[in-house]
Amino acid sequence: MRSKLPARTPHATRAMLAIAALASLAFVLTACGKQEAGPAAKAAPGGAPPAMPVTVKRLEPRRVPIVLDAVGQAEGSREIEIRARVSGILERRLYTEGAPVNAGQTLFVIDRAPFEIAVAQARAALSQERAKQEQAQREAERLKSLAQARAISQREYDEAVSAAKQSSAAIEGAQARLAEAQLNLSYTNVKAPIGGITGRAVRSEGSLVSANTDLLTTLTQVNPIWVRFSLSEADFERIRNKNGARVNILTREGALGAKGGRLNFTGTTVDLRLGTVQLRAEFSNADLKWLPGQFAKVQILAGQQEAFLVPQAAVVQTEQARMVWVSEGGKAIMRPVQTANWIGTDWIVTGGLKADELLIVDNLMKLRPGASVQPQAPGAAPTGSSPGAKAADRNGASAAR
Repeated sequence: MRSKLPARTPHATRAMLAIAALASLAFVLTACGKQEAGPAAKAAPGGAPPAMPVTVKRLEPRRVPIVLDAVGQAEGSREIEIRARVSGILERRLYTEGAPVNAGQTLFVIDRAPFEIAVAQARAALSQERAKQEQAQREAERLKSLAQARAISQREYDEAVSAAKQSSAAIEGAQARLAEAQLNLSYTNVKAPIGGITGRAVRSEGSLVSANTDLLTTLTQVNPIWVRFSLSEADFERIRNKNGARVNILTREGALGAKGGRLNFTGTTVDLRLGTVQLRAEFSNADLKWLPGQFAKVQILAGQQEAFLVPQAAVVQTEQARMVWVSEGGKAIMRPVQTANWIGTDWIVTGGLKADELLIVDNLMKLRPGASVQPQAPGAAPTGSSPGAKAADRNGASAAR
């Protein structure tokens, strides 16, 4: 015999489903609460992580030299293109390509025969004009007495005097043409206008060269040598109006290659594309160590400045700027700084720091802004680390990686 159960109403069914859902939610919340309470319960006994021991350096301003580095390119103090000044056949080359020559030394010889003929013709023309002048002067002297005796008209005498003067002018013209012919003849010997190093011969013997057109060779004066370089606008402002600035050349190994160079040119405009200013220094180069076109690292010395010396390891490079860590009130603070160049293993910091600040020099990868730190003097024995501190170190190292 089957027992009859009372029929469930819709309201009863909805109530049972709601009770089941609430029970499931309470179970989930209880489980989550236990999971979240676990780490908190573990961290509670230790409290906040202890201050991280860091080595600090007390900053003191120092007088340091103003030193700027740049890459320059050498060039001759005088660079000349040797060209023929008269047209003709190139007969001989009288120098060794690439060898030094003295000022006035003959480099090339152009065929002299046509110019020697021109000189002879100009000299003959001058002799003719002198003979004409003598005849005109004699004629003028003869007519002078006749004119005084009124044997001839004054007009005839005046014409004779004018002819004598014209002969004198013609002689001056003939003398000028002779000088021109002699000058052209001298140009057949192509000479070095300055002492320097010769380049390769562009035209060979037997070539027909045109006056003032065809390049024969180049001549470069390399003692003294000039070195051109550029500085950024900010660096240029640091040495601007610094009297007595000196420039050195460094070798590839960083050693001193040449010293005592002086600035002989400073640009008056800033390159709009690069934001740089052109400068040029002059160096003695008696041993021909530096060649035109050679690249060299230059070092500009322009007096002294007051700045801080910061170990290179304490400077952090970011995409925006260079940063350092300082300790203020037991907290790590990150500070942007303005740097110049290096001295040994230290950066020269010209801005961003103050005297007597504590600069953090180690454990940089573990630091976070506002983290508690325990400053220690350099060389001090490290303090004992608690398990909590070791865990913080591991977490900081993991975060740094």
